[in-house]
Amino acid sequence: MKPWFKLAVIPAFVLAVTACQQKEEKTDKATDTKVELKSDQEKQAYAIGSSIAEYIRTTMEKQEELGIKLDKELVIAGFEDGIHNKAQLDEDTVKTQLQALDKAASEKMATKAKEEADKNKAAGEKYLAENAKKDGVKVTKSGLQYEVLKEGTGEHPKATDRVTVNYKGTLTDGTQFDSSYDRGEPITFALNRVIPGWTEGVQLMTVGSKYRFVIPADLAYGDRNMQTIPPNSVLVFEVELLGIDKGDKADESKAEKPKAEAKK
Repeated sequence: MKPWFKLAVIPAFVLAVTACQQKEEKTDKATDTKVELKSDQEKQAYAIGSSIAEYIRTTMEKQEELGIKLDKELVIAGFEDGIHNKAQLDEDTVKTQLQALDKAASEKMATKAKEEADKNKAAGEKYLAENAKKDGVKVTKSGLQYEVLKEGTGEHPKATDRVTVNYKGTLTDGTQFDSSYDRGEPITFALNRVIPGWTEGVQLMTVGSKYRFVIPADLAYGDRNMQTIPPNSVLVFEVELLGIDKGDKADESKAEKPKAEAKK
């Protein structure tokens, strides 16, 4: 039988392997003894099972968060019947059911993502409105907000320049998602290769300056989910401009970019 299932539903079936093992452990005391792993082949076989189990465990947890909880006893029964070539469902039925399960999981994920994005958008708009009222905060035509923490001297960089900065990035609740300070060294990147909020904001600075930027979602990553940055997030950065590399080679720069700031 062909494996019609996708990654979203694999855990439900591979879970049967570990579930069967747990079932046997309850009835067979011999399974309480750890297996001996002497040869490389034995370790490799065990490693396959161990890695699959870890993947299944974390994926099943995510599925349950979406409200998808399968009957483990039926999963075990299906696994046992299948491994003995006694499956009660034919290939077309299996395909249809797994496709339905995959569709349900995808729809629930999409719904959850939209709800989170809408919630973040409302919270972000409120934060921007309140922050704009604070002393020292300026708002540009695009909606970018900035506050001068320390003013430097000299020239301002252009979008075609490379810049060297130290920075820390957080969400509006203070959760840090990136920091050059933590890595122990500043970074250099092409100013026209980052999100619009950075391209605009850093051009306002002079060398030696330190600014605090509050970047609206539409000048950052919009409704995209960037793992450590939820969709429609307003981003807060403290940035120190340490140096400017003038020239039109910024487009070709391979220098490191801020992790959370490089364009997709």
